Amino acid sequence: MLTISRDLVDKIIEHARKDHPDEACGVIAGRDGVPERFIPMENAERSPTFYRFDSMEQFRVWREMDDRDEEPVVIYHSHTATEAYPSRTDVSYASEPNAHYVLVSTRDENDVEFRSYRIVDGVVTEEEVRIV
Repeated sequence: MLTISRDLVDKIIEHARKDHPDEACGVIAGRDGVPERFIPMENAERSPTFYRFDSMEQFRVWREMDDRDEEPVVIYHSHTATEAYPSRTDVSYASEPNAHYVLVSTRDENDVEFRSYRIVDGVVTEEEVRIV
């Protein structure tokens, strides 16, 4: 189960809506599995159907997390025209077995679809999201 603050959920959704029609992406860093620090990142692809972290930005962010004794607790991105479910590409790029992979669908501007998954060795498992 992902337990996450309303403030962090709102920031993810705001970022997803701001970058629409392109996919948004980013990380929430934390300690001991607790999401704490919101880190919006650039979608290097600038695409409505695909996202990729810029390699230099990712290197900088991951080094900063290491320096702060943090880990990527949540890795998030948006889907602009489909449901909030990991694509085959999303699954193939999932490389943090302890992370919660959050997807937000921005296909309907009046409805928010916010879902979380664990992705380990290519296996996708949806998990409950508890907003506090």
